[in-house]
Amino acid sequence: MSDMGSSSSASHTGEGEESEESWGEEDEEMKMEDRQGPAPSLSSLSSTVRAVIRIKQKYQALRKRRQEMALVLGGHGDLAGAPCRTSPKIFTFDAMTASSHSSLSSSACPPRKKRKRKRRVLYPNRRRRRAPKREHSPAECCLYLLSAIVFLQVYNAIENLDDHVLRYDLEGLEKTLRREVFGQQGAVEGLLSHLKDYLSTYVHNKPLVLSLHGPVGVGKSHLGRLLAGHFRQVVGESLVLQYYVLHRCPQEARAPQCARDLRALISAMVERAEEEEKIPLLVFDEAEHMHPDLLDALHGLVASKQPKHFLNAVYVFLSNLGHRDITKHVLHNVSAATASARRHDDPLRDLTPALRGSLEKRHALWTQADILPLGLLEKSHVMQCFLEEMTREGFYPDRPHVETLAGEVEYYPAAGGWEYSVTGCKQVVAKVNLL
Repeated sequence: MSDMGSSSSASHTGEGEESEESWGEEDEEMKMEDRQGPAPSLSSLSSTVRAVIRIKQKYQALRKRRQEMALVLGGHGDLAGAPCRTSPKIFTFDAMTASSHSSLSSSACPPRKKRKRKRRVLYPNRRRRRAPKREHSPAECCLYLLSAIVFLQVYNAIENLDDHVLRYDLEGLEKTLRREVFGQQGAVEGLLSHLKDYLSTYVHNKPLVLSLHGPVGVGKSHLGRLLAGHFRQVVGESLVLQYYVLHRCPQEARAPQCARDLRALISAMVERAEEEEKIPLLVFDEAEHMHPDLLDALHGLVASKQPKHFLNAVYVFLSNLGHRDITKHVLHNVSAATASARRHDDPLRDLTPALRGSLEKRHALWTQADILPLGLLEKSHVMQCFLEEMTREGFYPDRPHVETLAGEVEYYPAAGGWEYSVTGCKQVVAKVNLL
């Protein structure tokens, strides 16, 4: 026991470093003394307990030091990224070489690597993978309902437009006019355009008023007869009026009575058309001979302040008013350089504003009308009129004979290489009847 006390006191004072074998011998001696039993005296027992406690503390310190050295040397049990621990060197081991000391001194704590954070969306169990319920607002349902109503209204309006256009068979009318009206392509296109826009619906804020003007023999009366014949087939005889001024009211003294009769006739027609939901057609030929009383009566009927059944009607006026302006414009503005271009454009479009001004000075009725001028007919158009009339009368259309007949018609002096007829196709019927 005295030897153990001396050894423990020597190690406690730190006189030198001891080897691992000396520590093992001390452990064996302590174990043997523990087997021998309790000490005979109290003083010896207390010293023994103190020695055991000191040895246990040193053993634990040695064990802790060994673990730290193992971590520093990079043993198999080291933890990556563990913080480097430093503690005072109390014990020195002989097994450590100079190279190990240099490696320990030069080695630094390895830098801790930053882990890249994986952006993963962690879902719960598949059985519970459900989207949150969406709350439907009442306003959303109202929006869907409103969209459906607007769609149905637009679709119904489009269907009604198609039904109205099909009812009046404007495609058939276009084919007829292009086949039988010669040299008036611009006027025919303008007439069909106005009719398509107006007849596509039944509700209007004003009636459609068309005024066709041109020199003698350019096809005004023929165009009016074609329009009246077509509308008789689609809307009925009772809803079409062909009014010849010199035939219905030849005397000026009867003009007031003619105006009252005309107003009563038109009122009955538009009321009947309102019941049948159709649009009537009223054609007034030789409008240049109309008395002011007739013009006043018609102006009152086409005004927008009339009842709604008066607003659903088509008025067509045929006259030779402004024929001098039209003739002058055609003869002075047609040249060989513009002859090819005028076939694709209306040469009388620039004349429309001036013609409207002169017509409005004559009567206020033409302020409500759309002006459509008809130009002069060329020699080729006169030949087409002869071919059409000869075919209708049963004659063989011999081209040399047709050219001979067309040469008998009076023409204006050639302008730009083109010959324009003075009387148009006015003398065609009379000449064919003489054959």
